[in-house]
Amino acid sequence: MKVICVINLKGGVGKTISAINIAYILNATHGARVLLIDNDKQGNTSKFFGVHSYDTPSIADVLTERDTNTLRSALKCLNPIERPAFDILPANMNLLKADKEVLLDVSRPQQTRLKKALSAMHNAGYTYDYAVIDNAPDLNMSVINALVAADDVLIPIKIDRFAFDGLQQLREQIEDAREFNPGIRIAGVFITMYARNNVNAQGEHYLAGNIGLPVFNTVIRSTVKVDETTFAGVPLPAYAPKCTAARDYETLVAEYLEM
Repeated sequence: MKVICVINLKGGVGKTISAINIAYILNATHGARVLLIDNDKQGNTSKFFGVHSYDTPSIADVLTERDTNTLRSALKCLNPIERPAFDILPANMNLLKADKEVLLDVSRPQQTRLKKALSAMHNAGYTYDYAVIDNAPDLNMSVINALVAADDVLIPIKIDRFAFDGLQQLREQIEDAREFNPGIRIAGVFITMYARNNVNAQGEHYLAGNIGLPVFNTVIRSTVKVDETTFAGVPLPAYAPKCTAARDYETLVAEYLEM
């Protein structure tokens, strides 16, 4: 199973929408078995798919409980029968408390809990091709766990005045994660909410030569359809397959798979 970490320390850059659509395209277009992990206390990925709840286990329980069966009991199935597995590990505000509990619990390793849970689930026969993690714009224990579990990091970025804030911190955190995860790779940065204007053109040019990180050729163009999907609870390729952003996400995933 390849674990993809979608992350940026800046909010409002399209992390959740990107994680949702990347996971959906891997499943629906490429026939992969996918686990989508909501790793943000706001639970927007969980809310998108209608599985946000405080009555059932969530990623908070996976990080704080010792039982290796916790992750399996927390999974929610999203896919219709005709597609391969498309499941979600939901999140809620309990993740805020879980972050503190993990930080204070020195009785066992703090940074590797998600990685161990995923490995245990795989060994128990839950075989996914990809796990896609939607992360909060934070540097907390749940995000560190995601980086330690990750094979590849994808960084969405929206071009504006503050677009590059936090990139260096994120890069440093990824380097720190190598102590527990030597194979982690920054697959690349990709631009979201792209509009054809001078600001975006200048930002795209700056990204290509000044941040020291790989940059995807594909940009995700701005469209109102993205906002509509948050109300419909349907990923872009299913909701509006001909819209620009849906086609862009398809191209982005194809570019990633060719790396």
